Amino acid sequence: MRTCVDTLIALPHVDGPRVRLEAEFIASRLEVLRSTGEISNDAYLDAGAIQGAFNMIGNLVEMGVPQREIFGQLKQQLARACRIEEKHPGLNSAVESGRAS
Repeated sequence: MRTCVDTLIALPHVDGPRVRLEAEFIASRLEVLRSTGEISNDAYLDAGAIQGAFNMIGNLVEMGVPQREIFGQLKQQLARACRIEEKHPGLNSAVESGRAS
């Protein structure tokens, strides 16, 4: 999920649909990983916080919140994603392994 946040932070302008697309990707990957037993329920729940934050950030973008504040929110999620990855090593690569090239 760190990669998902990095991808959004690298954009010159963040729009709501793009943030929601990442939220949907995370949600679907987490569900697959949990149902196949590749991640624990704890990892699923911890990672779900990022997905929820992305939905909130998408709402903020659509409400017209300035981009600097959006990027500030994304940076907070980057720190959270790093902490989650420390707690659940390999989670980022497991999520990203489902991304279409």
